[in-house]
Amino acid sequence: MGSRLIIALIVVLAAPGIGHLSLAGTFLAKAWLANQLIDRAWQDTLDGAEKVRPWPWADTWPVGELIAPRLGIRQIILLGDSARVLAFGPGLTEGLSQLGETGLSVVSGHRDTSFQFLQHLQLDDEIMIRSSTGMYRYRVEGIEIVDQRYAHINPQIDSGTQEKLLMLVTCFPFDALRAGGDLRYVVLAKAIHSGS
Repeated sequence: MGSRLIIALIVVLAAPGIGHLSLAGTFLAKAWLANQLIDRAWQDTLDGAEKVRPWPWADTWPVGELIAPRLGIRQIILLGDSARVLAFGPGLTEGLSQLGETGLSVVSGHRDTSFQFLQHLQLDDEIMIRSSTGMYRYRVEGIEIVDQRYAHINPQIDSGTQEKLLMLVTCFPFDALRAGGDLRYVVLAKAIHSGS
């Protein structure tokens, strides 16, 4: 009788742990599958298709690829910067310049997943952006921490510039225990023109 009680106690105590491991495995499998579907949608986009949704109910699609060669980073950029989009990767803010166009393109990502690498970027690092229209090279010109309650995109940068600018934005600090907060880590890069 004593051994049956011990076995029953072990099963009762182990069940929640097994359940949590199973749930974690399910999340990892879904994340892996989502990445595979996003990569496939991006390849279809490069092959000439437009607005290829990674899955039928997706409210976003791949619009570019971000490469940080020194850090070995390659990520697909999705359209939009809502929480639903950023859960799957970095997102391009709508209403500003498209990737590779003149003006300011803003790409956001989560500090603890897709944009965790931003903390390792340095001034003069190269960032490459690939869109359906070509490959564009940028050089990191500035890195700063701003309070999003008081900071805003300079309209002169947004609409008046004849340069191609790229802004990468994530929450700060990178090791915060809680998500959110008002601080943002901002990386500004400028297009590298041929011959410069």
